[in-house]
Amino acid sequence: KSFPPEKMKILIIKLSSIGDVVHTLPSLYALRRGLGDGVEIDWLVEEAASAILKGHPLIDNVIVVKNRGWTREKAENMKTARRLAARRYDMVLDFQGLLKSGIWVLLSKGRRRIGFSNSRELSHIFLNEKLPAYDPDMHAVERYLALARHAGGVTDGVVFPLELDTELKTVKRLLEDNGVSEGGGGGKSFFVMVPRARWSTKLWDDEKFMEFGKKARERWGLKAVIVGGPGDKAPLERIKKGIGEGALNLAGAINLKELAALSSLARFVLTVDSGPMHVAAAAGARVVALFGPTAPWRTGPYGKGHVVVRKDIECSPCFLKNCPDPKCMREIGVEEVLDATEETFL
Repeated sequence: KSFPPEKMKILIIKLSSIGDVVHTLPSLYALRRGLGDGVEIDWLVEEAASAILKGHPLIDNVIVVKNRGWTREKAENMKTARRLAARRYDMVLDFQGLLKSGIWVLLSKGRRRIGFSNSRELSHIFLNEKLPAYDPDMHAVERYLALARHAGGVTDGVVFPLELDTELKTVKRLLEDNGVSEGGGGGKSFFVMVPRARWSTKLWDDEKFMEFGKKARERWGLKAVIVGGPGDKAPLERIKKGIGEGALNLAGAINLKELAALSSLARFVLTVDSGPMHVAAAAGARVVALFGPTAPWRTGPYGKGHVVVRKDIECSPCFLKNCPDPKCMREIGVEEVLDATEETFL
């Protein structure tokens, strides 16, 4: 009696952050397109970014780990490690390239353990198949696609596979309930505002967001829909009140996929360099991105039709999370952001 061959098993390791996980979605699409339904694709991810992946039709198993360090979650992590080893992966792809992902590569016991030869924090020592060193100035999406291509993915077009049918219905209802319409005749009556990021150096003044929101209403008749995490709700309420009439604060009220749906319905998304910026770009939104300490050519909103506003000053990009004088963001003026938005989108 002959048995059908066991499906080839692949593990994607991309743990964090939200933006990085979004940047890896085209590689997932490329792998599925190149290798077909005859393979099983699992994805190992940390809790914070897992919402964008759960229930994804191109992924067989989303395996979630807590981002609390090995010592605090040792028993849980060893359980996950045993589960990974039992899957007997044919191929493990380290898209993260950090020590934390390298340890998971080792624990997975995959047959082919693939990543870049210049992966950071010595994580390349856990690989047994190394791609040549990548150019650090290459956009993250392109770098990840090179890894997917090596593994058999088809990468002749960049597709962000987001399934948002349910979320679009939810968000449309939420907007309607809060007096924000999509606009008549196919027009869009609102824009999305993302004022928060994890690094303090990436932030723009709240007062400038308020001024932009007020002028967007006066000049273009657009309402501001402000988004952020649950912990941002109270601070962002201040921005909402500063903008005044029509502004809506949805911080903590929507998940990542709903954020993608909301962004796709907006006229544009005004954002600092953050995970939500990448979610918006992946959803097909038009993005106005404010950049200071980081490099838009590496991690800017991917694709055409976006606009980046940044000051060409000597110390930028510095990639510092803390700075006593973040003039790269402070020197970005409201009027130049309004002008760039009007010129590109309105």
